[in-house]
Amino acid sequence: MLGNGMRSASRLYATISSGKDLKGKQFLTLEHFVQRGRALSLWRNIVRAIRKIPPSDSTRQELHTFARGEFERNKYIHDLGHIRYLISTGKTQFDSMKRYIDQMG
Repeated sequence: MLGNGMRSASRLYATISSGKDLKGKQFLTLEHFVQRGRALSLWRNIVRAIRKIPPSDSTRQELHTFARGEFERNKYIHDLGHIRYLISTGKTQFDSMKRYIDQMG
C-alpha cells in the first residue's frame, strides 16, 4: 500500500510546472495571451486596410513596411504595461491611417 501512495505522490510532483517548457522558454500568462491576441488582431486589421490601396501605389508598400517594422521592433517586449501602451498607440496610428486610406478610395 505504501508503494501506491508513493507513486501517486510522485505523479503529483511531476505535474507541478516550473513556468518553462522543455526548451526553457517561458509560458505565456493569461494576460500575455490576451494581449498577444489583441496585437494579432491589430496586425490583421492593418493588413486588411492596406490591401484596399491599389498595388501600383508606392504608399501601399511604405505603409506595410512601416507597420511590419514596428511589430518586429517590439516583438520581444514582455512588460504588460508597455505592451498595452504599444497596442493603444498602434490602434491610434491605425485609425489615422485608415482615415487616410478611406479618403484615397
